[in-house]
Amino acid sequence: MDSAPSTLDLYARMNAHFGDLGWWPGETPFEVVVGAILTQNTVWTNVEKAIANLKEARVLTPERLNALDEAVLAEFIRPAGYFRVKARRLKEFLSYLQAHYDLRLEQMFRKESGQLREELLSVHGIGEETADSILLYAGNRPVFVVDAYTRRILKRHEWIDGSESYGAVRDTVSCFLPKDVSLFKQYHALFVQTGKVFCRKAEPRCEGCPVAGLGSRRSVRKGEAGRA
Repeated sequence: MDSAPSTLDLYARMNAHFGDLGWWPGETPFEVVVGAILTQNTVWTNVEKAIANLKEARVLTPERLNALDEAVLAEFIRPAGYFRVKARRLKEFLSYLQAHYDLRLEQMFRKESGQLREELLSVHGIGEETADSILLYAGNRPVFVVDAYTRRILKRHEWIDGSESYGAVRDTVSCFLPKDVSLFKQYHALFVQTGKVFCRKAEPRCEGCPVAGLGSRRSVRKGEAGRA
């Protein structure tokens, strides 16, 4: 029996089509953290506007954001949507960062990945996708990020059935991959780009999609499915 396509096959198809995407945009690790929180339930172009406001006001540091009144912060990040909720989430993260690490992000990232992930998940408003985005893109940890694009592409191509937990989907993609930070960053970016351009929510564009015709891993034995 022929082996099913591996996650490296999937990566190679998308990577050959799009090339290096250089995601995640951010000049500093802290900017990446702020972006990861702001991008919840919105598009990145809106996040860019909110971050631009923070930069223009010269408050995009842990110390200055922590000192900023929450209502003022909410106005700065208004373009990101749900701005009052997100201002509260940023403040919750900063309270955690101050209590545990004296507002020093570099000290936070000295902690082991598993422990740090649990700490981040304990902060109100930070879920698994946001925590993993912080670990991967701000902390340079080999943690795969699962988002709506990842789920949509994998489900449509029958690599998952859609009912799996976040962790199960993450393992489906990453368990046979080398623990390489650059690979994980690019792989997540490729899912996002493929989802935006081809595997769109309402009207997918299958013609020309790099994943088209790759096939499903679910039709063969688990052991075969993991071969590169």
